[in-house]
Amino acid sequence: METTEISKTQTSNEEKYLNNDMEIQVQIQSLPRAKYWVGDDLYKFQGFWIPTIAIPGIIKFQTQFQARDSDLLVTSFPKCGTTWLKSLVFMISNRSIYSISDNPLTKLSPHDVVPNLEFNVYLFKPYPDLEILPNPRIFSTHAPYPLLPSSVINSESKIVYMCRNLLDQFVSFWHFKDRLKQQGACTSISEAFEMFYSGVDGFGPSWEHVLSYWKASLENPNKVLFLKYEDMKENPTFYVKKLGDFLGFPFSEEEVKQGMIEEIANFCSFENLRNLGVNKSGKRAIARPIENNAYFRKGEVGDWANYLSPSMAERAIKLMDDKFSGSGLSFKVSSHVQNEHM
Repeated sequence: METTEISKTQTSNEEKYLNNDMEIQVQIQSLPRAKYWVGDDLYKFQGFWIPTIAIPGIIKFQTQFQARDSDLLVTSFPKCGTTWLKSLVFMISNRSIYSISDNPLTKLSPHDVVPNLEFNVYLFKPYPDLEILPNPRIFSTHAPYPLLPSSVINSESKIVYMCRNLLDQFVSFWHFKDRLKQQGACTSISEAFEMFYSGVDGFGPSWEHVLSYWKASLENPNKVLFLKYEDMKENPTFYVKKLGDFLGFPFSEEEVKQGMIEEIANFCSFENLRNLGVNKSGKRAIARPIENNAYFRKGEVGDWANYLSPSMAERAIKLMDDKFSGSGLSFKVSSHVQNEHM
């Protein structure tokens, strides 16, 4: 009898999921559509261009996710240091459980220990049981701030956002997506740039994504911590300490004396993470298999100078100036890098 009841419940949930999924697909097809340069479709969903595969997960995230006050949410526009930030947040908040040498990041990708809600949690699991997870639960999302569920906004959960100057972000994104492009997709960086420049970009426009979290951080700095990739590269230990304070896991005087902040910063450095065995081999399956080493290319500030033409760089810099004008937000673009284009 008990088995039959469970079976009926499972069947009911599966039918509900299938019906909901069909409704979502109908909803998606009614949205404005654009062909992305990697070969996928983008749909204008709630004001942003979202990849087709991410929309069902975002909808389920919005409708199903029940935030806890202790939750930690790692947020970013793609290719803005997401992998780095995930490792830092995980290490800082779990340092009382794991030592540096035996923490899960030595064997698992940062994307496995901090799963993405729209791609990992809700894409393949219709009703994941997130209540069994211990505190603090750590998740990530590329969803813009306006697309976050009300349970996140209205809870005491913490949001950490990482951004990057748009030139480096675009170049990093182009390299990453070029590895994953579908057959027949555009491979020209100039063609990809035009889509980026027009705002037709996965989870974009990128500047609207950045501004949504920037404004939220100004309105509620105790809830949203806004970080810049360039600043963190300049002074990683300062930001490890800042993250600890913000997340509710401040470093004690003894930990500071013992060099715990430096240890975490060094372990989570680009070079160390890239050289870990788990990140040098293996693949992860989202929409298609992605090699773990695809998440580690250069991690440099100013690498855009090696790929953008002078006119592209000039347009991108002016775009940043125009879009962020009056917001109080600005980005450092190295003058010596600019001069290489002049």
